[in-house]
Amino acid sequence: MQILQKNDLEKTERSKVNLLNITKGNEAKYQQVLAESRQKADEIRKQIFKLIGVKTQVTFGEALEIANWVSSRTGVRPALLLAVLWQESALGANVGTCNRPGDPPSKSWQEIMKPSRDQQPFVQICRELGLDPNTTPVSCPMFQSGKQIGWGGAMGPAQFIPSTWMTYKDEVSKITGNNPANPWDIRDAFVAAALYLAKWGATKQTRDAEWQAAMIYFSGSTNTRYRFYGDSVLAKADEYEKLISYLKQVASR
Repeated sequence: MQILQKNDLEKTERSKVNLLNITKGNEAKYQQVLAESRQKADEIRKQIFKLIGVKTQVTFGEALEIANWVSSRTGVRPALLLAVLWQESALGANVGTCNRPGDPPSKSWQEIMKPSRDQQPFVQICRELGLDPNTTPVSCPMFQSGKQIGWGGAMGPAQFIPSTWMTYKDEVSKITGNNPANPWDIRDAFVAAALYLAKWGATKQTRDAEWQAAMIYFSGSTNTRYRFYGDSVLAKADEYEKLISYLKQVASR
């Protein structure tokens, strides 16, 4: 802990030295640059993520707080967790375009979910949460050349299919205290995603391990046919890591 604190202190001092070098020792200019940095950091934190199908909205700052909280309990890096949820649903902004009020019968849960695997769990989840299964948004199946590939029905910001959610919901409840756990709740969704990523090695926090976990999260395998997903997640995680580092630097000045 002392070594880590010493390293953090050295980083903070280097940051201040760099800032002073930029302003060439001019205290007024130093304060101006510092104020601009803090304003930029505040704008980053205040970016709003609208959660369609979820009762609340979160800012990036709030999402980061949740990710940090979940990371402390699961060992999954906050930037990776944010990146996966961004890739899945833009942090909850797109939780599905099927089964919404007014959608045609062809987009209903009875048509787009795998009957033997997900339909009964979906009805149970909705019943436990007091939701109408006929008007609760879920993801649509994918199509290629006009033909359906697989099944739809993924739920909430983390895009869990109903049958998979059922295997994680009790563990999610133990961490968040929500009973029953809710796939459309942002905190529950973060925890569920982290538990799944942790299961497949993301807690190692190496690039290879995180790429593998992200790939399995998407397709259940590391088939390089889908490497665009793992590559995109890591690229987004790099962006988030820079933002997180920037916020930390500004907070320490």
